[in-house]
Amino acid sequence: MSLNSSASGGGFPVKIINDRIIIVQVSIAVFLSINFFLISTFFRRDVFYNTMRYILFAETLLSDCLFLILTDSLLILSFFGCTMQMWLCLFIYIILSVYSFVTPITLTAMTLERYVAICMPLRHAELCTPHGALQLILIIHSISAVSCIVILSIFFAAVSPTYFTQSTICSAEMFILFSWQRHLRSAISQFYFLIMVIIIVISYVKILKVAKTASGENKKSTRKGLRTVTLHGFQLQLGLIQLWCPFIEAAVLTLYVNIRYFNYVMFFLAPRCLSPLIYGLRDELFFQALKYFALCGLHRK
Repeated sequence: MSLNSSASGGGFPVKIINDRIIIVQVSIAVFLSINFFLISTFFRRDVFYNTMRYILFAETLLSDCLFLILTDSLLILSFFGCTMQMWLCLFIYIILSVYSFVTPITLTAMTLERYVAICMPLRHAELCTPHGALQLILIIHSISAVSCIVILSIFFAAVSPTYFTQSTICSAEMFILFSWQRHLRSAISQFYFLIMVIIIVISYVKILKVAKTASGENKKSTRKGLRTVTLHGFQLQLGLIQLWCPFIEAAVLTLYVNIRYFNYVMFFLAPRCLSPLIYGLRDELFFQALKYFALCGLHRK
């Protein structure tokens, strides 16, 4: 029997899980396991939750976990044709819409933190405090909610209250009722993309200038910061392409399923798998803590 075929059992159609679903589930399981270990490490050391860059790193881990758990749940429900009431779909859409922007914006904030640390070292302790990190997280979530608020304001104005009692397969596209809404959503996404790219590029250039004039340990630290900004830029580029995915999928309708699967793996999963690599493994202090807890305290520096 083909992996994509359907069988009948007890009068209900049973869809056989195909290899793509299995690959995604294994990838997400590995990703979540690593992230939960990183999150537990973060909460075990005072230095981590008293330092802005580690607080922002933990925020990306938590937001990525929430985002992928929900998107994976919708993927499975959609695959098996399961329906839910519109009010529940609306609640999930709000979370996914906000958190699809949280990680890219947080990466931009982390780049700015590295810029302040390297180019404005005397003001770093003043600006990058734990209290400032919490305020920044609030600002990040507020900015991330703008697109969702705009789209849902139009949606609420166009549908009747009885619409929310209907059952349907949940999808983000259900809340786009007019073609011009797509253009509006695209305009907001492109504006975010432009601002974040400008910040990344300016930070990179400024840090590069400092790297050329630094010497000794300062030069080593500056170059490490430069590499971190470069990796953030690459991760941010992959993450921001997810904002274009609906338009890519709409343009290639004949290959819709294959394109959507590729987009999900490449531009939703991949960027979020880079966070542990960039900060969890490259950061010496965090890596030493990971090694200590991974070896159950047997490792000593």
